[in-house]
Amino acid sequence: MKAIYSPLLIISILFCLSCQQEEKTLPMEVAHAYGFENFEKLNSIAYTWNVQVGPDVRTRDWKWNIRERTVYYTDADTSYSYSLDLPKDELPQADAGFINDKYWLMYPFQLAWDTGYTYEVEEEANAPISGDKTTKLTIIYNDEDGYTPGDAYDLYLDENKMIKEWVFRKGNGDEGRPFTWEAEKSFDGVTFATEHKNSDGVKFIWFTNIEVN
Repeated sequence: MKAIYSPLLIISILFCLSCQQEEKTLPMEVAHAYGFENFEKLNSIAYTWNVQVGPDVRTRDWKWNIRERTVYYTDADTSYSYSLDLPKDELPQADAGFINDKYWLMYPFQLAWDTGYTYEVEEEANAPISGDKTTKLTIIYNDEDGYTPGDAYDLYLDENKMIKEWVFRKGNGDEGRPFTWEAEKSFDGVTFATEHKNSDGVKFIWFTNIEVN
């Protein structure tokens, strides 16, 4: 016997399916808290990555042409462009730096882009530097993908799903160094944390010359 469905029933089914598709995981909520829905409007992002190493400050300049999938890199010694579509074994050494620096600036968006991870959530967790009560979101990468597979990140989130502190744990080890996420700046609806301080309050990594097109 052929089933007959009313238009109202069909609309209700489609609405329920739509609700299920739009349901966000906590990692996706973090991505959207930083404006992930606006990222597709961007053509390129340029920035300078700065790190304090003892008495010295080291810098790297990047321009990521998002739509063209190319990266322009320059430091004190060299500069060149390369395609992100190159086979992995043909990517230049600088690509590892690009991934590292991009994580410090855009990690909330990596939660949407990356696929090879699992996550755990702990409520009412004390942030390691401030001691504030936060939601702890732990991201654990698989042992296959990326330049440093198997790493873990503990993200300490406020009530707005913004990262206040994080701890990187190499190889999902027990210990890691905590850093703040602060000095947020917004560009065309996309927000970046531009400064990261260590537990002593010393600025360790920060970003300057940010240009978004």
